Order: sequence, then C-alpha cells, then structure tokens
Amino acid sequence: MMKHNLNESLLTVEQVIDAVGGEFVGDAENRNLFCFTSVATDSRNVIDGSLFVPLIGENEDGHRYCPQAVENGAKVLFISRGEFEKNSEYYKNLVTENKAMSVIVVGNTLRALQNAAARYVSKFPTLVKIAITGSSGKTTSKDMVASILARKYRVVATEGNFNSETGLPLSVFNIRHFHEVGVFEMGMNRKNEISEIAEILKANFALITNIGTAHIGILGSIEDIAKEKKHVFDYVSYNGAAFVPDMDEFADFLSSGIEGEVIRFGSSVPCSESGVKYLKDCGVEGTDFSVSDVKIHLALPGIYNYVNALGAVAVARRFGVLPSQIKKGLECLNATSGRTEVKKVSAKNKSEITLIKDCYNANPSSMKSALAFCSSLEKTGKLIYVLGDMLELGEKSSELHESIGSIVAADKPALAIFIGEEMKNAYDKALKRGFENGVWFEKYDTDSIKKAAKIILDRLSDNDVVLLKASRGICLERVADEIIG
Repeated sequence: MMKHNLNESLLTVEQVIDAVGGEFVGDAENRNLFCFTSVATDSRNVIDGSLFVPLIGENEDGHRYCPQAVENGAKVLFISRGEFEKNSEYYKNLVTENKAMSVIVVGNTLRALQNAAARYVSKFPTLVKIAITGSSGKTTSKDMVASILARKYRVVATEGNFNSETGLPLSVFNIRHFHEVGVFEMGMNRKNEISEIAEILKANFALITNIGTAHIGILGSIEDIAKEKKHVFDYVSYNGAAFVPDMDEFADFLSSGIEGEVIRFGSSVPCSESGVKYLKDCGVEGTDFSVSDVKIHLALPGIYNYVNALGAVAVARRFGVLPSQIKKGLECLNATSGRTEVKKVSAKNKSEITLIKDCYNANPSSMKSALAFCSSLEKTGKLIYVLGDMLELGEKSSELHESIGSIVAADKPALAIFIGEEMKNAYDKALKRGFENGVWFEKYDTDSIKKAAKIILDRLSDNDVVLLKASRGICLERVADEIIG
C-alpha cells in the first residue's frame, strides 16, 4: 500500500477531535501517523487512506463493515460510543497492531461526519460557495451552473446527486486549495435537513429552483416545504445573493428577510433585467434563446429545463461570466441519464419512436411538467404515457395522484398505463373524467412490466412518443428495456 505524507491529511487529528468532540483511541505513535485523504460511508468505496464513517440506519449498522473497510485500506474510523463499549478489544487491538490506524470514538457517527465536513469547509475561506435546492431540477441546475462557471473559474461541484445529510458532507471533502468556486446541491428527506446541511456549507450564494410537493408526506404542507427550503438562504450575507424563481407562488416569501441581494429569474423577468430573450421551442430538441444577443441552443427539452437554464444564467451574470462562455457551458450539456432522457429509438416491433425516459425521480410538480412537455410536442404519431407511483407523498398521496389522472384525461393520449397501488387513484380519476384508453397494474414486478410492455408494443407505430415517468423505486426503466429492440 502507498504511504501518505502526513501533510496530505484533509484534517489534522487535533482538528478532527475538536470538531467532532471525539476520543482518540491509540498511543502517541498512532496520533503522529494520523492521516486520511478521502472519506467514505460505504466500505465498498473505501480506498487506501480513507476515513470510514459507519452510519446507523433503521435496518443496518455500518459498524459491521469496519473489518471490510480496514481490509480495503481505511486508516481512520469514526466509531460510535455504544459500538466501542461493546467491542472495545477489537478496536484497541486494531490500533495496537497497526500504528497507521486511528480510531476516534464519537457520540453519533452521522453528526461527526457533518461536523468534520464543516470544519473542512472552514479551511477554505476564499472559496465562493453556491448552494442549490428545490423540489425538482436541483441536479440539472447544479450541472448547468457548474458547467457555465467552469468557463471562467476553477470549480468543484457535487458529483451526481450527493445532496443529502450524508451526500453533502462527502461532497465537500472534494474541495481542494486550487478551487475558486464550489457548487453544491442540497436535497431533503426529513424535516430540518436543509438547515443542518446548510450549516455545513454556509453558502453565501444560493438558488432555489422551485417549491413543489416533493416530500409533502414528510413535511405535511407545501408551506412547510417552502419554509424548509428557504433555510438554504440562511448564510446569504450582505455581499452574497439569493436566486429566487419569479413565477413560483412562494417567490415573495422566499425573497423576504434576505440580507444579501435578491435576484429573480424566470420567463416572467423582463429581458432588460435578465439579458435573456426567448427565441424558439424546439420540442424534443430543446429550446433556443439568447443572452445579450448571443444565441444559445439548450439541448435539454421542456420549458422546465429552460427555466432551470434561466436560473443558471442569472448566477452566471452575477459572477461576470461572458455570454459566449454561458453559451459554451450550456451547449456542452446533455440530459443526465434517467432525467428526461430523450432518444429516437427502434422498438422491438420495428417502429421508429421517440422515447422520453424520466425514471430517476417523480413528484407532482415534475410529473405535471413532464406531461405538459409531452402534450406540447408537435406530433405526427400517437402519445403513450407510462406512469408509475410517486412515492413519499404521505396522507395527500391519493389526492395528488388523482390530480395526475385529471391531466391525463385532459391530454387524451392514445394509451396511458398506470403502474402501482397509488396510481390506481390516477387511473380511477381519469376514468371518471371520461378517459377510456387506460390500463392499470397494481404491482410493478417483472410480470407486470412485461405485460405493460406487450400492450405498448401491440399499439406502437412509427413516430409515436412514449413517456416513462415514476419515482426511482419503481424502476420503470425496465419498460424501456422490454420495448426497445
């Protein structure tokens, strides 16, 4: 295994212990050799020199994977006090037998990870930190902002959608001394999560894409969602800026009480303020618009992606990025796999169709946006919807799924397949509204997926448009696998 220079350690032992309030296990030699150059919460992602943080969930205790983490090269372990008391001999022997190993006992491993991450971020006082959250469009907006700013600055950004209470801390450990701007996504799966991870980053610039009903089952109301999302602005001070979606019903609430500058973005903002001029909807090919007369083609389809781009442009203009650089940053982007992925494909029945696959996430806002996009397309073939359950909607789930059924009935696609227990509400609502071309499957097991695919293939012909939209847990991309030749 490679030997690490102690100066490479992301944090010193003193910084870690102070940040996490931990107890060091080992002797002076262990302390002198303390070093970690990466951080992981999954033992499979551990490499030589990693800090391994075992997390405790409802059904799993990450401490059971400590031996595997050590075998893979972990050099520092955060161990909960309860675990240490149960297995103290194992951990004491570990550091005795390997002086390059360090064990730090903490009260709560997740909180220790977050506190260590906050301490790490504080090492970079000149880094410009931009936080992005919202009910939908977070990852796309993050990718847009990072891509544009990278034309002028040295940028570090969230990889993929590592945006949670664990993902955000892991992401910030990728910051290095040469970075000038950090663009980090923040997601939410429980109450107070945004405020907690905002405290880690302390971003002086932040953008909210929109306020929708994602996770309404957790927070209870859209008003509570708005309040929680607004915590992303907690650290925006007099020389920072909050970017607010102008058309959102909570725009005024989000704009209130901000110490720094408030910059509104969206299609309702006049060109004289935004510098943006809408030119043309290119359907599945995207959108044409201009920034200060520089024409830009956004390849990501749908008006919602255009609005995401407007947010990114607003950020870029605030940071002095030239229109030509904005153009390069946006035009090099393609749809992230699984997020409104649009392809011309050949089906198994030899039909040439347009497949719109958006199977990564679904909430009422993003579902309605996807349906609106499909219904707005100029089509020479049929429109087919395949819609799976939207998860984590709580007691409002039935009502929110019904609203999707009403839209389907109004759109009148040639075929709509509803998959999942909650989608029964959408199916029933569509029937009540007079829609007769619907099929419902209670389960989303392999048999149901295959039956749904057969129904689609029996109806498919050239130039048809097929939309696949559901929450990630439904794995609706399996339908694509069954229908594509």
